[in-house]
Amino acid sequence: MSAALTLANHAHAALPLDVLAALTLLGVAPFILVMSTSFVRIVVVLSLVRSAIGAPALPPNTVLTGLALVLTIVLMSPTFQRISHQAIEPYGKGRLTQSQFLDRAARPLREFMLHQAKLADIALFERVAHRSAERPADVPTYVLVPAFVVGELRAAFAIGFALYLPFVAIDLAVASILMGLGMFMLSPPVISLPIKLLLFIMVDGWALVCGGVVTSFR
Repeated sequence: MSAALTLANHAHAALPLDVLAALTLLGVAPFILVMSTSFVRIVVVLSLVRSAIGAPALPPNTVLTGLALVLTIVLMSPTFQRISHQAIEPYGKGRLTQSQFLDRAARPLREFMLHQAKLADIALFERVAHRSAERPADVPTYVLVPAFVVGELRAAFAIGFALYLPFVAIDLAVASILMGLGMFMLSPPVISLPIKLLLFIMVDGWALVCGGVVTSFR
């Protein structure tokens, strides 16, 4: 009887801790989604494309963020499926403790980040953290995450640079033509923006950009 009461007391004590851990996990979930998935590269590339076209307010930030989120879910679906199979389902059945659940849930994300991160970036943040790992798999998560994000920003800006070039060429061509015609009072963006929009529509630009940024992941 006393043993049963002891187990019941432990269960009641553990329940608030489980709820607190679940609420904490839900609170940091957006941060995890942004910093440890493909979201950073995708949303930066889409924002650079919008800026290159010359319409900084269209599409709205909500649309770009939603599109980046959908592409992230599609790209990360194998990783999310592994997390569900290896961590969420066993934890829901009571087969894992909280520490085991967090460890198993982090493994697929760590493998994805390790596959994308460069060794030079990892070495940089290891020096910052005054740590050294013999193997990439032994790198602490707090070192791996900034190395991964820096690499994603570098890749996004490289893609954005390539996407900017044709739009800059159109701006230069329109400005040169207007100057040659002596139309100094006419703003070049007024003429170049419809041309860039037409070109973007003709080449199915958004589909090309989304397909290109998704296939840029190794």
